[in-house]
Amino acid sequence: MMKANYIKDLNEWVKEFSFYAPVKVRFSETDMYGHLNNTTNFAYFEYARIEYFKHIGLMSDWLNPKGETIPVVADLQCDYVRQVFFDEELKIYVKVQSVGNSSIDIHYVAKNAQDDICFTGRGTIVQISRKTGKGVPWKEEEKNLFTSMG
Repeated sequence: MMKANYIKDLNEWVKEFSFYAPVKVRFSETDMYGHLNNTTNFAYFEYARIEYFKHIGLMSDWLNPKGETIPVVADLQCDYVRQVFFDEELKIYVKVQSVGNSSIDIHYVAKNAQDDICFTGRGTIVQISRKTGKGVPWKEEEKNLFTSMG
């Protein structure tokens, strides 16, 4: 496996994940060669990330029309390890790698039913003000939610 620059020790890195969202590859997500289209991985990251945020209790605040903050993706990358095909069942693991002032660095790993790594990824999410578009620092209780999940 080619090592992504955000992974120091693959075995240790993978052990740090606990939360995952299951997905099953739909036919419409494959290309003419029968494997997962290379853009679909990002939709899987989004799905797993939102499920993670719901799990720790953040989405309800962000979805509140009167809420003052929203999360935005600042950057996102995917590193492809093995091909994925129609009807495969994947687990998309998510963890917060680090917490900044108003941002978090999220890491992802997708595994198939044989527990093989299919792709990995990382991205920065920034909490911003709906009104100003500027970063809003995490509250201490939000930071605790991120660090409690590992």
